[in-house]
Amino acid sequence: MEVDLTPLENRLAYTFSDRRRLYEALCHTSYANECPNGKQVEDNQRLEFLGDAVLNLVVGHLLWERFPHLREGDLSKMRSGLVNEPRLAECARALDLGTFLRIGKGEEQNNGREKPSILADTFEAVIAAVYLDGGFPAAFRLIESRFLPFLEAPGLLRAATDAKSRLQEIVQHQRQRMPVYTVLQEEGPDHDKTFRVRVEVLGITAEGMGKSKKSAERHAAQNALACIHSRTAPAFNE
Repeated sequence: MEVDLTPLENRLAYTFSDRRRLYEALCHTSYANECPNGKQVEDNQRLEFLGDAVLNLVVGHLLWERFPHLREGDLSKMRSGLVNEPRLAECARALDLGTFLRIGKGEEQNNGREKPSILADTFEAVIAAVYLDGGFPAAFRLIESRFLPFLEAPGLLRAATDAKSRLQEIVQHQRQRMPVYTVLQEEGPDHDKTFRVRVEVLGITAEGMGKSKKSAERHAAQNALACIHSRTAPAFNE
């Protein structure tokens, strides 16, 4: 007996004309492989493939519309930050997709309903099911409703245009050598290290500090950008 999908349709704000697409979207490969009596059941992998394409198109459209001043590179970074496994798994949990999943006994025992990879794939498959059943406008509305809070997050623009990326773009535009980052110092125990990093770029040397190499590099890049923009002496933040 199939599970009643009406509660899920309510969460999706979409009612299927043909629920077979939704059942397919909720069928993990482990369930299809273990299906008894030789019954042929389609898993959701093909729908996942299609849903990924639809999702990227819609999120790209939303970013293009919301940030008309950004260049292609920044828009691509923003989309990558939005369309990833943790974010898609979060969307799946908000819809309670795990409850409606059809998974095999092995995955059930291994807590498959909570696995981020399975949830993310299922969310993409559901998007494809909505797209095939109701067309692009229906899929667009679903994705927009789920991603609007992420698009309005204050850190989205900042994350896409981080200092290292901006510095690299400046160098590429001027056809100069890429920035060179060097770790100058590591202090503290393994669980609480502090790094000091130097960056050399465009004849400028700047330093930065951070709790990780990446954060120290970003700090150094910020100082280098300040020097480039002001054309004054390099800023050193100890």
